[in-house]
Amino acid sequence: MVPADQGGGVMRVDMLTEALPGLDEALAAVDAFDSTLVGGLLRPQAAQTAGLTELVHAVAGTPLAARVAEAAEKAAAGAASEDHLVVLAAARTALLGSAHDALTARIQEATGRSRAEEGFPEPEGGQAPNLLAAARSWLSDLARSGWQGLDHDLVSGAAQIVSAMLPDPALRRLATLLDGFAAELAASCPGAAMERFPVRRWADLWSRAMLLTVPGVADTPLAVTATGRLLPLGVDLQEHATAVQAQIHAIFEPADGTTPHLVRASVSAPKPDTVVGAGLWQLLRPHMSLLAAVGEGRSMDLTGIPVTAEGDLLWNDDHAQAGEPADAFATARVALPTAADPAVAPLDRHPARIAVPVFLEGYAAAIEDGVVTFTLAGQTLAVDTDRIPSAGPLAPEAVAASRACIGLLRWDTGTYRVQPLAVETTVRKKAVTVHAGAWAGGTTDKNGVKAEKAATDTVAVLRERAGRLLRK
Repeated sequence: MVPADQGGGVMRVDMLTEALPGLDEALAAVDAFDSTLVGGLLRPQAAQTAGLTELVHAVAGTPLAARVAEAAEKAAAGAASEDHLVVLAAARTALLGSAHDALTARIQEATGRSRAEEGFPEPEGGQAPNLLAAARSWLSDLARSGWQGLDHDLVSGAAQIVSAMLPDPALRRLATLLDGFAAELAASCPGAAMERFPVRRWADLWSRAMLLTVPGVADTPLAVTATGRLLPLGVDLQEHATAVQAQIHAIFEPADGTTPHLVRASVSAPKPDTVVGAGLWQLLRPHMSLLAAVGEGRSMDLTGIPVTAEGDLLWNDDHAQAGEPADAFATARVALPTAADPAVAPLDRHPARIAVPVFLEGYAAAIEDGVVTFTLAGQTLAVDTDRIPSAGPLAPEAVAASRACIGLLRWDTGTYRVQPLAVETTVRKKAVTVHAGAWAGGTTDKNGVKAEKAATDTVAVLRERAGRLLRK
């Protein structure tokens, strides 16, 4: 991450370019199964049977082997029950979990960091069985019809299930997933008219939802209370047409002097599609004082704040107060190499969810046809500038001129990529730092102020209209 003579550990970028044994085979088996969902499992054809067989071979020798073989045999005959489909979803999830574990183990080897011990509860089965069974039945009908057999009657079957689930906090996670999945499917109906399908994505959503119908699987991870100092590294802003989320990556130093570890703190808010850019922060600030600390470059002192085994802080402003100034790059150089990575819950082990904070320095940055790369020790690392939000001053040009970077190491389309959160660069012959979340707590930047004003006007109008409707 930084040269050893500066107090850090050297990140072995060369290890990120080495092939992982068995990874391609595992992902090929997942792709083979996913292809069976395109045509559906009501009347499987020879190609679908071959895909099911590949899934069986991929888990041979594991505790799942016998049950997957039985489920695949039934599915190939067009006679798979809901339980059989759950088993197939579990096998697919296990393969992606093994790929996730191999990829993150390689990252740990490259960074030299350890991982926190796992502490996840066993499912207890306390959720409403009737609603879970109804969701499982709808998802089974989807698998039988396949993406090519989608129609509005089939997709609309999720609406009543979602409405019944939403009032129950224990079922809201599955309800939200089903609601979003059904909306995507509805926008693609009829399936017979589609030329291409988002095969991996829809299979991900289907298998995850199917496993969440197993009672107890969606139980909230165990949380303990923590007291100590929080040192922010950067902000990952994720925007949707109707929602926005800011996820702050940070290092938590326990007050008792035990090993510091990486944590996340997230805040989400609904948004109108007219609020974009820097205006997004106005929707988030009232819900989290940490955003102001990030914008000001400060640490936060936490007292008795809940944190899950996955390193997610269950944020509450009552447990936090602003601390001393804390430079993110100083934190990355000194504290990051010794911090432990959080554990990952079984159902969350998926290559697409990999987002590991790293620090890079001493690279040669280049930009060609809009694509930025970092070259370290003769090894080239791709930079994912598409993930840089417009709600901050960080731009691809600043990344391409940088000499140090705090980022999230991700894995996408067969390779590791760095998503920049902040960079050290030179502007007008002056060394400066540029953060993606620099405007989180407010800004005096001309472009940021303009976007903030536009958002203020939009939000004010919407609130006035909402108030008028409520008074009526």
